[in-house]
Amino acid sequence: MNMVADTPYRYLYIYYLEGRLNPDHGISGAEFIGNWEEDNFSFLFFKSPSREKIEEILLTHPGLTLIDNFQMTYDEWQGEMPFPLKIGRFVITTPWALSDNIDNGVKIILDPGVVFGTGTHPTTHDCIEALEMAFSIEKIASAADLGTGTGVLAIASGYLGAKKILAADINYLAVSTAKRNFFLNGMEDRILSIQGSAQDYIELQTDLLIANIHYDIMKILIRSEGFLNKKCFVLSGLLKSEAKEIELQLLKLPVKIIRKWYCNGIWHTFLGKIL
Repeated sequence: MNMVADTPYRYLYIYYLEGRLNPDHGISGAEFIGNWEEDNFSFLFFKSPSREKIEEILLTHPGLTLIDNFQMTYDEWQGEMPFPLKIGRFVITTPWALSDNIDNGVKIILDPGVVFGTGTHPTTHDCIEALEMAFSIEKIASAADLGTGTGVLAIASGYLGAKKILAADINYLAVSTAKRNFFLNGMEDRILSIQGSAQDYIELQTDLLIANIHYDIMKILIRSEGFLNKKCFVLSGLLKSEAKEIELQLLKLPVKIIRKWYCNGIWHTFLGKIL
């Protein structure tokens, strides 16, 4: 039996603001999807046109400025999502594309909402391959996924055998999306989702570090004392010049780089272990 449903949203109405909302911004209502914050900018997502709501927000938050607004379909926002997607032993699919005809494999159900991280990005593919290798060479009971996004790498770690996983992201919308995905995969008892910066949790004692994250954050993580209290690490999200700098820093540390991935010469991923 196939269980195919519509995507979660037909259209998205996105309002691009300069400035950040207070945590108690008070935006509510069934039409409000969430707020994605990036640096000093906010992207407010709604299911229907909400210009009046935005005008109210601007009146009560004088530090905010409306830069632009967009309307697009959900598929235009997320791009092509060729589900089911086979990566290693895993088959990634969505709640609206479930089917009994999915190829044999460990099924990851992923609802990305409006958060990036559908599993189609090259770094996700390489990170999952790196995770499979990490679990094959080390006994890993715990993991920290810093910059979890939709939570797909934390979920894969759970299926591979990790019993305790911390999934952190600085963005609240990412955390709430990941939390839903943990529930969809029955992982809510072994994965703790939390909002916070990667730097705040690098000192946590875990067997595995997963960081598919910005270079500016990565270079801080690998210089911290907490980086060396892990058994192994998966580092990704790095462009060529960034990967070169990270590798130079790693060579100064008591670590061994087990394997490197270069996707089209653009995106770089490292799997390594602490010596």
